[in-house]
Amino acid sequence: MKTFAFIDASNLFYGGEKSLGWKIDYKKLFTYLGDKYQTERILYFGGVEIHNFKYDYQKDETVPIKRLEEHLLDILKNEEKTLNEADILLIGRHLQRVRFYLRLESFGYVLFLKPVKLYDQDDGSTKRKANCDVDMAFHLMKEKNNFERAVVLSGDGDFLPVLKYLRGENKDVIVLSRSDRTAKELRQFAGSNLRDFEYLRNILRME
Repeated sequence: MKTFAFIDASNLFYGGEKSLGWKIDYKKLFTYLGDKYQTERILYFGGVEIHNFKYDYQKDETVPIKRLEEHLLDILKNEEKTLNEADILLIGRHLQRVRFYLRLESFGYVLFLKPVKLYDQDDGSTKRKANCDVDMAFHLMKEKNNFERAVVLSGDGDFLPVLKYLRGENKDVIVLSRSDRTAKELRQFAGSNLRDFEYLRNILRME
């Protein structure tokens, strides 16, 4: 059965590393999805901080991660004297994230990365969001004629309409997420096709 996997990075991160208390080894995850479901493509949807990198929303489908790495390195090299310590630490942390994405790419993941945007909240705080859900839903639909089975790594109930549609088109849909952090309506939809991410700890944990 021709299978594609779709990873909602923010949901996987908060449903996995943050709440489970263990770090995911993404190379092991890639291997697991290939061995268990014979996945031909693994699409990863996430956000990335770009620090004024020139990203064209009209032309670009994903942030070109290698060029972003070069951009951040140029900032650290050429603007070091004008940056305060907090800025240097922040850019360094975001550079580490970029290099994490480069590793994912080297493993074989197909990356769809959106710039993180800042949103002012009513309480005066600022929220960072990349809005990747629509992109993932779009690609689930765009690729539907290329797979017979979709493995969806997310517990977000917002995906329910597109997953219901895919099932109606005779696609097999498997939801792989942490059961108690999966939306009730998604659990009901998946039924026996819900796989609890928590039970994969010994297989996917980074040593």
